[in-house]
Amino acid sequence: MIRRPHLPAWALLGALLGASSTAWSWPAEAHRAPALCTSSREPTLAARLSQDIAAALKGRESTVSVAVHAPVRGLRCRLADTVAYDSASIAKVLIMQAVLGRAEELGRAPTRLEARRLKAMITRSDNTAATELWEGLSRARLNRVLREAGARDTVLGHDTYWGLTRTTARDQLALLAAVSRRSEALSLMGQVVRGQAWGVTAGAPRTVKVHLKNGWLPRATHAWRVHSVGIVRPAAAPPGTGPSAGTGTGSKPGTGTGPKPGTGTNTGTGSRTGADTGTTSPAVDYRIVLLSHDNPTMRYGVRTLESIALVVHRRLSGGAAARGFTPSEKISEIPDGSAPAEVPDRSDPGAPAPGRSGSGPATMRGAAPPPRTARAPRRAPRRRRSRPWG
Repeated sequence: MIRRPHLPAWALLGALLGASSTAWSWPAEAHRAPALCTSSREPTLAARLSQDIAAALKGRESTVSVAVHAPVRGLRCRLADTVAYDSASIAKVLIMQAVLGRAEELGRAPTRLEARRLKAMITRSDNTAATELWEGLSRARLNRVLREAGARDTVLGHDTYWGLTRTTARDQLALLAAVSRRSEALSLMGQVVRGQAWGVTAGAPRTVKVHLKNGWLPRATHAWRVHSVGIVRPAAAPPGTGPSAGTGTGSKPGTGTGPKPGTGTNTGTGSRTGADTGTTSPAVDYRIVLLSHDNPTMRYGVRTLESIALVVHRRLSGGAAARGFTPSEKISEIPDGSAPAEVPDRSDPGAPAPGRSGSGPATMRGAAPPPRTARAPRRAPRRRRSRPWG
């Protein structure tokens, strides 16, 4: 099979950052290119974060798109944010937004069945729940949600292949802005099981809570798609205690391992994460979108995304990282099951839908077992009626 050549992420950055801002040399035309990160309020912060992201991507061979927005600081970061990717399981954020929006329009809370499916779909990445919710939504409604959010380039997957929805980092950032206004959505994205809470949580200090959703899917072209999107807010401190460690995992602080930015080790109790980070901003509120494909393995993709997340949190939140890189042994190479490796022809009535093949949701090691929505119901045997004698 002949694969189309792609430009590595680090090489693409060479066209965005000038030679004077990095330790290595870039082409002369890069001096006229826009910066990766910009901020009218804190240009120095934007310049340093641009350098940090460039360093994190140096030598990485996968195709990566980055979109970051910190409204209070007037900061935006853009790298290849209009490149289209298969959504994989981050399409579940769109499904959630559509279901919650429909309930709001009808003047009611989500039904008990909707709430059960939403929780399974977001916190455990349950594919059966996602397919059932998708089938209950019209394409007109889903497209309206995208249009109202300002997601102009996203194309819905056909039939029940929601995992093959084509999207961009720019569109995902716009969708996260809409999602961030719904407390129910933030609550669900803040309860993702520990085994699936990698990616944008890496490097987050104890003073913030990361509400996230990830996707991980290999296909015949572009190898592994590995995505991570998240909304970062201040962590709520329990009464009478200090700030809690919030990474959307429900785990204790300091349980992650791997190098801490600026130190090389991570115990969860180390010192500051590096120079010029300052203290945690009193107005921490930013959104991160990290999309990638052409990853040879899932582990490779996760490490690439986490390298970016580490430097973003260091610059925008400050403080000691409560979670470093996800240990390699904690990352399985099991797909999220959001789409088959090859999509059958639309005319094939026997084509399995995501979550309907009997395989159940794919999870990383240590994740909780699938909920009841993913299990086949058991029927009690029917008892034969006795006929009265006539």
